[in-house]
Amino acid sequence: MRSNLSRTLLGGLAALALGGSVAVALGAPSQASESTAVVVHSAATTLSAQDRVTDYWTPQRMRDAVPADVLVAGRDKASAGDPVAAGRPTVVPQAAAKPAPSAAFVGGYYSGGGKVVDTTGKVFFTLGGVNYVCSGSAVSSGNKDVVLTAGHCVNEGPGAFATNWAFVPAYDDGARPYGTFTARQLTTTTQWQNSGDFDYDVAFAVLNTLNGAHLTDVVGGQAIGFNQARGQYMYSFGYPAANPYDGSDIAWCHGTVVQDTFGGSSDQGLDCNLTGGSSGGPWFVNYTESTGVGVLNSVNSFKYRGGSMRNYMFGPYLGDVAQTLYGTASSL
Repeated sequence: MRSNLSRTLLGGLAALALGGSVAVALGAPSQASESTAVVVHSAATTLSAQDRVTDYWTPQRMRDAVPADVLVAGRDKASAGDPVAAGRPTVVPQAAAKPAPSAAFVGGYYSGGGKVVDTTGKVFFTLGGVNYVCSGSAVSSGNKDVVLTAGHCVNEGPGAFATNWAFVPAYDDGARPYGTFTARQLTTTTQWQNSGDFDYDVAFAVLNTLNGAHLTDVVGGQAIGFNQARGQYMYSFGYPAANPYDGSDIAWCHGTVVQDTFGGSSDQGLDCNLTGGSSGGPWFVNYTESTGVGVLNSVNSFKYRGGSMRNYMFGPYLGDVAQTLYGTASSL
């Protein structure tokens, strides 16, 4: 979200030492190398590092973690460069379109079931000695280890990468039914890592196995789409922690998205009351409420603090750059 989620200062924290970041330019359907470059950053790549991250996230630290929307609050949301490029529409894997419900819903705790409960989770990380919380979603991938989230949930944009990065799928008021998965690689767009461009506020984390099991073998993974039509009916999920929510459980909203006509970004907006803590939570098109399955097509990125669109949640368009980023993460 535009205001970063919450921060909690914890004394005496020794941050995990992370490896260097590498920018790679990969060919995408219609983009030049500068636009398709992605950043890959090594996280907890050894067993001892993974254990340190898991041990670090005690129940108390999870409760105290600050919604990460505070990291981006007050920043200029106008596009920093060329419009977000759109290439050939792609869904990985393919999913059939589903009818939209009859009425939009501005938000509340989710009381339904389905696969979305398992694939959505809380993201925990540390930046600058402060503990933050975001949301994320397990996504289908070749390596079975990928989580979709917001760029500001892995990197300051511009600035340092997060440490102590962990994903807790199906988090429920402190319960971790599937355990805590740590990250071995964090990836985001160069546009976010270099300049904090909200049009590219997207990231994929590549996780370590837990007890020998890959993430999507445990909780499943949602389909993901790129270069899809704008202005569709979409569903948003996450773990909002600011009033009227408390971060204890998953919440949702849904409706037809609109273009940002207020702040100059290329993002789409959804009339939604989710708050800080939901950053990085998944947006779906072609979502079926009875099964909790859809096609991932954006993430919760930011809200404006005032103005005509202050009640809208905005999310980046997943175009060619996001598709290249996903391909990189899936191959790590």
